[in-house]
Amino acid sequence: MQTALIERRQSTREMQQFWDELNLAQKFSVAELQRYGYELAFVRHATTGNLAVLRAGQRFAAIDQDGEIDTEPKITIRH
Repeated sequence: MQTALIERRQSTREMQQFWDELNLAQKFSVAELQRYGYELAFVRHATTGNLAVLRAGQRFAAIDQDGEIDTEPKITIRH
């Protein structure tokens, strides 16, 4: 049980770090997608700015610097 708590805490810390990398427009869009079951998976850094990637089961969505939501992003997901 204690191991699960430690893993959960680390996960929360990582999510907070990702959240801190988003601008205000992206945060609003993330909050909107969370209403539909999406969770922030990671933030990809690019020359055009940070790209927030969210996941809901097998579905992915991406949010660009302007807060635009793409529910069918053309990104490669590494495992």
